[in-house]
Amino acid sequence: MARSEVTIDLGALRRNVARLLEALGGAELWAVVKADGYGHGAVDCGRAALDAGATALCLATVAEAVEVRDALPEARIIVFGLTDEIALAREARFELCVGENVPEGVPVHVKLDTGMGRWGVSELRAPQRNVVGLMTHLATADNDPEFARRQIERFHAATEQYAHLTRHVANSAAALRLPEARFDAARCGIALHGLSPFGTDAAEDGLEPVLSWRSEVALVRRLHPGESTGYGRRFIAERETWIGIVPVGYGDGFRRDLTGTHVLVGGERRRVVGVVSMDAFAVELDRELPVGTEVTIVGPGVPLEDHARVAGTITHDLASGIESGPTRARRLVLGA
Repeated sequence: MARSEVTIDLGALRRNVARLLEALGGAELWAVVKADGYGHGAVDCGRAALDAGATALCLATVAEAVEVRDALPEARIIVFGLTDEIALAREARFELCVGENVPEGVPVHVKLDTGMGRWGVSELRAPQRNVVGLMTHLATADNDPEFARRQIERFHAATEQYAHLTRHVANSAAALRLPEARFDAARCGIALHGLSPFGTDAAEDGLEPVLSWRSEVALVRRLHPGESTGYGRRFIAERETWIGIVPVGYGDGFRRDLTGTHVLVGGERRRVVGVVSMDAFAVELDRELPVGTEVTIVGPGVPLEDHARVAGTITHDLASGIESGPTRARRLVLGA
């Protein structure tokens, strides 16, 4: 097999769309597939989301959006990031998200800063003719709902007189837990891909992970007491210890700070030991296993949320860093 295999289950994604639409109670679902669909594949996931009931796709840059437009010529596409490529956006029929400067000749969504402290205007002026939507970005929907509610209240007060425009506030966390954030549409990315925006078990919110990642044991070694594995001798055997070497490393997206996490080796949880290198990591075994034993890096029993807790980060960060290009992994898409 290839060094590793990344599987994308579009059936799970479609079920996540149905779950989010249920939570939104009539508001539209806009599927966020930026950063190549959080590492899941923007085109495959975007097409499946639209088929399942999403009404628009959201990308970060014009360049990302062009790639999706080539594959999905009829999709409604909204570009989040600021850009000066107005002519290209107009030609490709994109909608743009803007702050102070509203370009002419292209549909735009004006962003109001209600507490994120980043992009957007602090005060909303009467929208120009080509403004089709009003939006804000919640800073704490996943961990401080009270602050999020204050943002929602500010947005509602500022935009109430423009309710004829499409108003959108909710991200994945707000779509699932804050019904007052629904408005007309919600922009959901991480939940679309079956990952918890709260860092907990995604099943608690009725979501199914879309991505799984597998490899195999490429080498088995026995370390004697005092022997080590990996750079810097960070793991030194205190007793006779079997280790398995898995041909996946930070060059594939299995980061250096994942030392200490667990993977499944032959269906059993095993600890990652030593320093993760660019092309390999080591797991501690309880016995000698045959070369070729399956290793589940992400999948049932080893959700990405667990790895994120070990790395002190979020699932978005880990998922978008998984390298599933043909030079590093085999990529399987189910249900396309």
